[in-house]
Amino acid sequence: MAQKGILAFSGGLDTSVVVKYLQEEHDLDVITVTVDVGQGEDHKKVAAKAKKLGVKKHYNIDARKEFVERFIFPSIKANALYQKKYCLATALARPLIAEKVLDIAQKEKVTALAHGCSGKGNDQVRFDITLRSGSDLPIIAPIRDKNLDRTTELEFAKKHGIEIDTVAKRFSIDQNLWGRAIEGGILEDPYNEPPDDAFIWVKTKNLPEKPTYLEIKFANGIPVEVDGKKLDAVRLIEYVNKKAGQAGVGIVDHIEDRVVGIKSREVYETPAATCLIEAHTDLEKMVHTKHQNKFKSIIDDEWSYLVYSGLWQDPLKQDLDGFIESSQYAVTGTVKLKLFKGSVRVVGRKSKYSLYSHDVATYDAESTFDQRMANGFVKLWGMQSTEANKLQKKRPSKT
Repeated sequence: MAQKGILAFSGGLDTSVVVKYLQEEHDLDVITVTVDVGQGEDHKKVAAKAKKLGVKKHYNIDARKEFVERFIFPSIKANALYQKKYCLATALARPLIAEKVLDIAQKEKVTALAHGCSGKGNDQVRFDITLRSGSDLPIIAPIRDKNLDRTTELEFAKKHGIEIDTVAKRFSIDQNLWGRAIEGGILEDPYNEPPDDAFIWVKTKNLPEKPTYLEIKFANGIPVEVDGKKLDAVRLIEYVNKKAGQAGVGIVDHIEDRVVGIKSREVYETPAATCLIEAHTDLEKMVHTKHQNKFKSIIDDEWSYLVYSGLWQDPLKQDLDGFIESSQYAVTGTVKLKLFKGSVRVVGRKSKYSLYSHDVATYDAESTFDQRMANGFVKLWGMQSTEANKLQKKRPSKT
């Protein structure tokens, strides 16, 4: 009976090369699985490519709705930005893809699991940990195991007649509903500005001369309506991606610390994530106490770190999920964003749970706040600081 290996297959350079390595060097019948998380690929073309590569069976799984509801929505609740920049698009998708691969692996009774990750990136961690959490089968990662570089892969692909599109030859691309990652090529010099044609979601030229407004309605921390339109989970993300991208919003370019310790230059297109996280964060400021906001920012950072680091299944993340979920009851309301030539700014917000009181905050005569109360408060608030400063002045100066 032939040995069978299963591979998460995108149809790109890495996974196409891996198919041939599994066949030729491991003598495996290869089963490929493409999990649709919004990468925008023509699934028939991906399936045809898999067939042309000689795979025994190909599966396509539409997981877009599940991706938004189980992964993107929790990340919005957590205001998830790794190192204050990256919306975790790829990091969020990998555990879901690995889960689906494991489901097919069990069905097909395979003898090995495989992926196309390198030994330099973060995805190897995300795939390996999820796969090992659900299976004891060996994991084969030819790009990592053979220390392959991009030039060698391209030569191997050419030798085996593997078609690679033009963009993939210039850059390494990963894309899903929540973001588009662009790496490699001239971007490896962190001083090089990304060329305009590297971007397909975010408009970089001939931007609108008038501001674009975006109104986002949240219910318990989840976006449920945009610009008065009640959209399903997938369409809502797509709508914001398109509208914000047309306004030039959503390009992220930064130096990132990978799990393996390498610093890398990362370029992302994340229009919907940029807008929705900004809006959600602002709404939390209105409905949470300052103590909740301060502590939750710590929780959010740790949640983002765990997800980025491939620890989606870690018990600590489950604990953090519990806190985050309990904090979202009051995060219900509407936030208005102004988008203009690449910038995004909150210009309005409202909520029935708002802790903002006009009667207290106003400087007009109708204010209900008695300013005389503040005198004693200020004295008590600063008492230790003022006394410490007085004592410092009495100390002999250092000579």
